[in-house]
Amino acid sequence: MSDKIYDVLQVGYGPVSQALAMMLGNQGRSVGVLERWNERYPLPRAAGLDHEINRMLCANGLREIMPSISHPLLSYRWYNAEWKQLLSFEWPDEDVSGGSTVLCVHQPTFEAAMDNQVKKFDSINVMLGWEVLGIRQQADCAVVHARHAASGEERDFRARYVVGCDGANSLVREEMVVTRRDHGFDARWLVVDVLLRNGKTAKDLDIPDAAQWCNPARPTTIVPSGVRNGEFFRRWEFYCMPHEADDEMESEGRIWELLSHWGGPEQFEIVRHRIYRFRSLTAETWRKGRILLAGDAAHVMPPFMAQGLCSGLRDAWNLAWKLALVLDGKADDRLLDLYEAERKPHVQQMIDISVFLGKVICVPDPKAAAERDAAFFAGEAPPPPAFPHLTGGLVRRDAKGAVRPGSGLLAPAGITFTGPLDDLIGLGWVVFRASGAPRAASPANQGLVASLGMRDFEVPSGREEPVYAKIRDFMAAQGWQTMIVRPDFYAYGGASAQEGPGPLLDDLGRDLAVAGLRLS
Repeated sequence: MSDKIYDVLQVGYGPVSQALAMMLGNQGRSVGVLERWNERYPLPRAAGLDHEINRMLCANGLREIMPSISHPLLSYRWYNAEWKQLLSFEWPDEDVSGGSTVLCVHQPTFEAAMDNQVKKFDSINVMLGWEVLGIRQQADCAVVHARHAASGEERDFRARYVVGCDGANSLVREEMVVTRRDHGFDARWLVVDVLLRNGKTAKDLDIPDAAQWCNPARPTTIVPSGVRNGEFFRRWEFYCMPHEADDEMESEGRIWELLSHWGGPEQFEIVRHRIYRFRSLTAETWRKGRILLAGDAAHVMPPFMAQGLCSGLRDAWNLAWKLALVLDGKADDRLLDLYEAERKPHVQQMIDISVFLGKVICVPDPKAAAERDAAFFAGEAPPPPAFPHLTGGLVRRDAKGAVRPGSGLLAPAGITFTGPLDDLIGLGWVVFRASGAPRAASPANQGLVASLGMRDFEVPSGREEPVYAKIRDFMAAQGWQTMIVRPDFYAYGGASAQEGPGPLLDDLGRDLAVAGLRLS
C-alpha cells in the first residue's frame, strides 16, 4: 500500500471523469484516476452538448479549443412517415450562457481535448490498465484495491473520497451495494456512425440536419455526430423490431440496406455500428460515506434529447465545488449530501423529457402511429416537459419552504469588451448588484463571505456590452437588485432594493450552516 492519500480517487476515465479531474486540477487537488483499459475508447458515443455544458467547459480551460471541435445545431425536427412535421425544437444562436444552445461533438475528439487539459496538471495521476477489485472505507480515507492487467500486480490506493465514474455497469456502484430504479423505458436500437466522404456535408447530400423520422415501419434518428479536422460525422439510429435478432441487424449488408435511403459506400464510411438498449435508470443512492457516483454510474436515459452525457458533466460540475469546501476544511461532509439532493431531481426531469420523446418515436404499430400523428396535427398532443432548472438543495426558499421565483435559474453569461464575463470574474461565488446598490458584505456576514471567497461585482449601467444588459434584464425580471450566483452558475437567489442584501446573505449562511459549512 502506498502512503499517499489522494484528495479524490476516480474510477473510470471517460468524459465525466475527465471533466471532474480538470475541475479538481484547477483547484490544485491531488487526483488519482484508475481506468481498467489501456487506452481511451476510440469510437463515438455521445454527440451533443448544450450551452450550459459548453460554458462550464470553457470556464475550466477549454475555451480556446471548443470552437474547433464542435459546431452549432439550430433545430431538431420530428416527422411522421410522410415527412410531415409533428414536433420541432428551434434553438437560438445565442442562449443565456452566451453561446449556441446546442453543440455537436465527435466524442473521441472531445475526449482527446479534455485528456490534453488533464495532462497539464502535475497533481493528477491517470493510471491506465488498473482494474478495481474492491473498496473499503476507513475513518480517514477510502481504500481501493486494484490489479494491473498487464503485470498482475495488486495494490491498494487511498483517497479521502472516491468517485465512481465507471459507467452504467459500475463496479463502484456494486461495491456500494446500491440498486437502481427502473423508470420503465426499454428499447433496442442499432446505432450507426458514418464519416461523410470527400468533405461533403449533410446539405450536400440532402440529409436532414437533425431529425426523428417517426415512421412505424422503421423509426429512425438522423443527427450530426460532430467534426474532426474539418470532416463531418453523421449518425443514424434504427429502431429494432422485437423479431429482429442483433446479429441480423448488425450485418454489413443490413446496415447498408438501412442507410440506402440517404447514401451508400461512395458517400459514407462506416466508423461504428452497435446495438444498444436505451433504458431509463437511476441509482437509489449516489453517496455512501466517502464513495460517490457520477455520470452513467448514477443514471442512464434514452438519447432523444442528447442529455445523457450533459447530465453526467453536470454531476462533475456540481460535485467539484462541494468537494472543494470539504477538502479545504470549510465544511464537513454533510455538504456532499446536497449533491444528490440537487442533481437527482434534475436528472429525473431530464429522464422524463427523454422518455416522453422516446414514446413519440418508438411506435412501430401503424394504427398507433396514425393516432399519434392526428393528435399532433390537431394540436392535441401534450407538449414535452419543460427543461429543468435547479429545484432541490441550495436555493433560496420562502418561509414555507417553496423555492423563491428566480432561484435555481441559470444566471446569464456573455462577452464583454475585454473578454468573457466568466473569465473576468473568475470561478466561485459571486454577488451581482445593480449599479449603485449597496455592497452585500457587512460585519455581520464577513465570516460567510470569507469562507466562500465570495466576490462582489457591480453590473455597470449604460455600458454597451449585451451581456450586462442580459444580467440587468434577468435581475429586473425577478425584481432583484442583488443576486448571489453559485460556483456552478446557478442563482442561489436575489433581493429587491427594499429587502436589501442582508437577509439574502443571512439565508445563504443559514442554509449552508445546516448543510455543514464552518464559518471563518
